[in-house]
Amino acid sequence: MAHQSDLIAENIEQYLKEHENKEILRFITCGSVDDGKSTLIGRLLYDSKMIFEDQLAAIEKDSKKSGTTGDKIDLALLVDGLASEREQGITIDVAYRFFSTEKRKFIIADTPGHEQYTRNMATGASTADVAIILIDARQGILTQTKRHSYIASLLGIKNLVVAINKMDLVDFSQEVFENIKKDYAQIIPNLPHNEDINFEYIPISALDGDNILTVSPKCSWYTGLPLMQLLDTISIHKDENDDFRLPVQYVSRPHLNFRGFSGTIASGKISVGDEITVLPSRKTSVVKSIVSNEIKDLRPIGKDETVETMETAFAPMATTITLKDEIDISRGDMIVKSNSIPQVSNKLEVMVVWMDEKKLELNSNYIIKRATSVINGTFKSIEYKKDINSFKEMSADTLELNDIAKCTLSIDRQIAVDAYNKNRHTGSFIIIDRYTNTTVGAGMIVSSVMNESEDKDEKIRDYTKAEIELNAYIRSNFPEWECKEIIG
Repeated sequence: MAHQSDLIAENIEQYLKEHENKEILRFITCGSVDDGKSTLIGRLLYDSKMIFEDQLAAIEKDSKKSGTTGDKIDLALLVDGLASEREQGITIDVAYRFFSTEKRKFIIADTPGHEQYTRNMATGASTADVAIILIDARQGILTQTKRHSYIASLLGIKNLVVAINKMDLVDFSQEVFENIKKDYAQIIPNLPHNEDINFEYIPISALDGDNILTVSPKCSWYTGLPLMQLLDTISIHKDENDDFRLPVQYVSRPHLNFRGFSGTIASGKISVGDEITVLPSRKTSVVKSIVSNEIKDLRPIGKDETVETMETAFAPMATTITLKDEIDISRGDMIVKSNSIPQVSNKLEVMVVWMDEKKLELNSNYIIKRATSVINGTFKSIEYKKDINSFKEMSADTLELNDIAKCTLSIDRQIAVDAYNKNRHTGSFIIIDRYTNTTVGAGMIVSSVMNESEDKDEKIRDYTKAEIELNAYIRSNFPEWECKEIIG
């Protein structure tokens, strides 16, 4: 592999030009504590020559003071930057690093292995394309290995690379490798959406660089690709959801002659002339224009002046659209195409990863933040809690730190509902403690839940003649409201 460090020094403009259109792959390293996650990332940075000379000199100095690798350079110190991390020899915070090859650009998230920092791992996994599951060849599969694998698959990561590390300490034994591979294969049927996940297995030594950049002669029995080549060629599963979703972030009113609705397109595309529906109100209109840039001139637009526009916008563009009709839209609403309207509900079936030492309490009020919506919500029931060791479903009436569970969530107003496995952007949310304002959990929408009791009450209610006549008038004159027929 050719390194880019020389080109950076010789011609920075040429370097930037070559990198402009390269595909970006985001990946995380996860697993149990001391499996070698930080060392692996340090090795990738070192071998790709993405370390400056002064950084390398500092690491060599710090290795003598805080290193855990004897006379060798402790590459983990490249990402374990916090003083508490170096003192304890562990990763606490999520560290992001960048490097590149001739084919791709990479953004790495080094996540903690300790159970108490599982929430940090979930944060890093939320945007990743690939998860590298590190396993110590001497220890085999541990509880955190299972937990991180489950969370990675739950969060929709489609590529899991099982890297069996520290093979140098077991003499690159093929038997050890195959046994761990066999043990991990027993986990796979218990992972969410496992049928959609691609699994790769590779024996490595992050400390010495075996099977990282090139295939190591120390394990001639391994016939697969080295890790770097695997990351260069692995298929990235992009969000293939074509349904248009624009969570409204704010209403743009620079002057009286302009009213646009701004936000980042979560999925799909929109064009001038497309019919749209606003949720949850279900009001409809047609796209009049799509503003291609920020409105820099705040003067009122004359009748012969126009704002610079474009014909089509697509995910993940930040954009502003204007509509032909003056309809009420505010922050938190969702603009969708009228031919792909999702369900609207205030009761959801969700998966929750609890991230706080304070327990989740049923029927307590929490702040739920989904896309641009900030709403009040209560958890009405816990369908089951996952035992991460046995993967069995257990009954529970509360959730503790690192628990993963399926729950029923009730929110105080209706929202457009997208399942997480269909749309990661609109199907995810965070849970905030309304008193401390801390993030206490992360959630993924599974489906909406029909409120059967309300439907039943509606059916058996006795309506007056005036109510029936008003209902008929609304259905006749305002069909876009989609008012249900009532019978006296």
